[in-house]
Amino acid sequence: MKVVNEIWGHIPILHITPEGHEGGPLPTVIFLHGHTSAKEHNLHYAWQWAKKGIRVILPDALLHGERDQSLDEVQISLRFWEVVLTSIEELGFLHEELHKRQLISGEPAVGGTSMGGITTLGALTAHPWIEAAAVMMGSGNYVELAKAQMRQYESRGFDLPLTDEEREGMLQALSRFDISLNREAFGGRPVFFWHGVKDPTVPFEPTNRLFHALQQDYADHPERLAFMKETEAAHAVSRKGMLSATSWIADRLKE
Repeated sequence: MKVVNEIWGHIPILHITPEGHEGGPLPTVIFLHGHTSAKEHNLHYAWQWAKKGIRVILPDALLHGERDQSLDEVQISLRFWEVVLTSIEELGFLHEELHKRQLISGEPAVGGTSMGGITTLGALTAHPWIEAAAVMMGSGNYVELAKAQMRQYESRGFDLPLTDEEREGMLQALSRFDISLNREAFGGRPVFFWHGVKDPTVPFEPTNRLFHALQQDYADHPERLAFMKETEAAHAVSRKGMLSATSWIADRLKE
C-alpha cells in the first residue's frame, strides 16, 4: 500500500493505492472522517481496501485536520452543518478530479464514520454518480438531528447565534439533503449500515427506522441493502464492523 499526502484544489487528502498500482484507473472509495477527527484516522479502512485492489481517497473536512482553524470543540460543533454541507459539495469536486486524472474505473463508492456517515447519506441526495455507500454510525434525518442539537446546546446554556428566521432557513436548507424525507434518492444503490445500539452520540433508532423503511423500497433487490447492528456497541465502530463494511463495499465495486 502506498500513502501520499496531496492537495486537490484546496482539499488536503491522503491518496492510498495498492502496491504497484499508483497510475491508471482503479475501483475507488472516497471515505470521510468524523467530527473533530482527521483523514489519517481512517487509514485502517484504506488498508483493507488497498489489499483488495481499490484506490482510496481520504479528505480532510473543513475545519479539521490540515484545515484546522484553532477553534475549540464548541465552536466547531456550532458549525457542524456547514462542515457537512461543504463536504457534500466537495465530493463533487473530488469526483471530477478522479475522472480528470483518469484514476478511476467506473464510479466511486462513498462512505464515512459518524459525521462522515451523516455526510454520506446527504451526499446520496445530491450525487447520483455514487456507486455504493458505507454509513458507519451515521444518520440521514438531518432536520430531526439539527433540532435535537439545537435543543442540546440551549439546555447547556449556549446562546445560538441564530434568529428565528435564520433557524427556519437552516432547517429548510437541511431538508433538501435529509434522505429520510427523500428516500427515492437512494435509487436502489447498494448501501451498508453499521450502528451500535447503545450509541449516545448519533442515536441508533432513526437509522433503524430508515433501514426498515428502505427494506420495502429494496424488496426486489434485498442484497443491495445491509445493516449490521451491534447490541453492546456505543459510538465506536468495532473491528468486525470495519471488516464487514470494507469487504461489502469491495464486493459491490467489483460486481
